[in-house]
Amino acid sequence: MTTHILDAAHGRPAKGVTVDLYRLTGDGPRLLTTIVTNDDGRADAPILAGADFVPGTYQLDFHIGDYFRGLGLALPEPAFLDLVPIRFGIADAGAHYHVPLLASPFSFSTYRGS
Repeated sequence: MTTHILDAAHGRPAKGVTVDLYRLTGDGPRLLTTIVTNDDGRADAPILAGADFVPGTYQLDFHIGDYFRGLGLALPEPAFLDLVPIRFGIADAGAHYHVPLLASPFSFSTYRGS
């Protein structure tokens, strides 16, 4: 599984965004990994792979408010978007899942990419 973030407000990759990946189970969320996006707005390696890549429900938490504050943008307090959670399911452990985020301080979108 991979992800990347595009800063739609500035038309460029979002460098330095913290992203947490959780597996959601009946016992609650379990943090699997935390990454920080590189210069291209991506993780340096897949964020879920190998034996950890199993069917189930997952959540990516994108710390997008911190990113925009770090650029010096004056966000309202509280920010309209601060932590953007994307909850999704993996049904086929043999498939590739790419979960990108396009974000601005006041909107976001996602899709299953390739």
